[in-house]
Amino acid sequence: MMTSINPTLPAVASVLFDLDGTLLDTADDLGAALNYVLNHYGKMPVAAKDYRPIASDGALGLLNLGFGAEIKQYDYEILRQQFLDYYQENIATHTHLYPGVKALLQQLEAESIPWGIITNKPEGLTKILLPHYPEFAQCAVMVGGDTLAKRKPDPEPILYACQQINVDNQQCFYVGDALRDIQAGNSALMKTFVANWGYILADEDCQAWQADHIIDTPTDLLSFIK
Repeated sequence: MMTSINPTLPAVASVLFDLDGTLLDTADDLGAALNYVLNHYGKMPVAAKDYRPIASDGALGLLNLGFGAEIKQYDYEILRQQFLDYYQENIATHTHLYPGVKALLQQLEAESIPWGIITNKPEGLTKILLPHYPEFAQCAVMVGGDTLAKRKPDPEPILYACQQINVDNQQCFYVGDALRDIQAGNSALMKTFVANWGYILADEDCQAWQADHIIDTPTDLLSFIK
């Protein structure tokens, strides 16, 4: 069931999305990269039930999960590069769109509402990943985690995206599955939506994130489009 915190919404000029855990379920490819690195060092693999909730935290979060306190015994930059190299080579093996994403994007395009992606995933990896999914062909703007000097939860990447597609940030929606997404969107004076289907810990209190709305499926967003 959708939870509405602020029922007053303006006509939407654009919809911007997080990527991992919001549009794409990338967890199993990220988990495979983690387990590849762990195996290289003779460590036990991490089960999907353990890596999936923190998949949005990227290499840093996953490597910390896998190595625990022992990560201090290694050169983190070497571990990170091994992780990223494997991930790049296997970037779309298990990754897929969440149910409802295709229908949502098609409806936005049918209503001539531009949409884009603002992610903390490195820009280079994002550019490799997106072409595997034809549903993203009409993406109006993409900002990666290293496109600018700052990244989410800073609002700068979102504001930059609005400038690139010439829309008023206060008439935009931002959808994401992590606190940093909502913090960035709120700071950018956007209407924010928690993607409740994403990588969220079972005991996480999403209400405390102060988003405007919490939605359970991608197509729930369509009820807010005027």
